[in-house]
This record gives sequence, C-alpha cells and structure tokens, in this order.
Amino acid sequence: MRVVVQKVLSASVTIGGQVHARIDEGLMVLAGWEAIDTAEDNQWMAQKISKIRLFEDHEGVMNRSIMEAGGQILVVSQFTLHASTKKGNRPSYFKAAHPRISQPLYEDFLDQLWNASNLPVKSGVFGADMQVALINNGPVTVTMDSQNKE
Repeated sequence: MRVVVQKVLSASVTIGGQVHARIDEGLMVLAGWEAIDTAEDNQWMAQKISKIRLFEDHEGVMNRSIMEAGGQILVVSQFTLHASTKKGNRPSYFKAAHPRISQPLYEDFLDQLWNASNLPVKSGVFGADMQVALINNGPVTVTMDSQNKE
C-alpha cells in the first residue's frame, strides 16, 4: 500500500460537478494498493497515519499527530501511485491491484483509519472520475509504502 499524506487547511472531492466530500484542517490521503497488499498493510498504514507527527506544538515544532491536533481526514483511492515510468513515456500500472482486490482494501482502510484515529474520515468514490482540490499547509507532504517501511 502506498500513500501520499498532505497536511491541509482544506480539501475537497468533486464528482460530476457536485462536492462529494470536504474537510477543513486535517490530512488529505491519496492511497493505492498493489496485488500483494492485505488488510495487515491497511492496519499498519492506518496506525502510521494516525500517529505521524505533522502538526505543530505550542513551540512551532511538528510534534503532534492528527489525533492530538484534531481535524479531519479525507481519503481518495489513486491507483496511479503505482505507476512505473521505467520505460518510455507512458506510465505502466501493472503493479496496481485490480479493482476486485483494491476496492475491498479501500473500504477496509477507511474503517481501519477511522478506528485507529477515532476521527471523522471522509472519502471519495472508488473508481469515480474525481476532481480533488486542496490547500497544502506548510507545505507538508509525506509518502509511505507498506512494502518499503522506511
């Protein structure tokens, strides 16, 4: 499982011209799965996202998690996170999990993240054509991969 986590002042997902989900201050999470990913990857990632310290304390140091700072989380599935650009100019997505694998993992991840953070978790619609808008705060952007735990 690969994610891009951004600390945001606000973020939203629009589908068909209608705002589907919107958050104020919190975390925007773009998430993609490989065929080898499992519910254990979801659980590990949900714990990491809930506890990663990206929010400032009273001294201005990024020392608080989303759980400590409060806020909301918006998750959007994004298979393109597994793009391979090794050959040519057209990305290949052969590592991205097929929707019959990734959709159940996506739904499970939303539950895992809600349970781990005890915060509101909003989401896009799996497989939909979405327009994502956000105001990155900082800017703070972190990438994580459950298959390459650094």
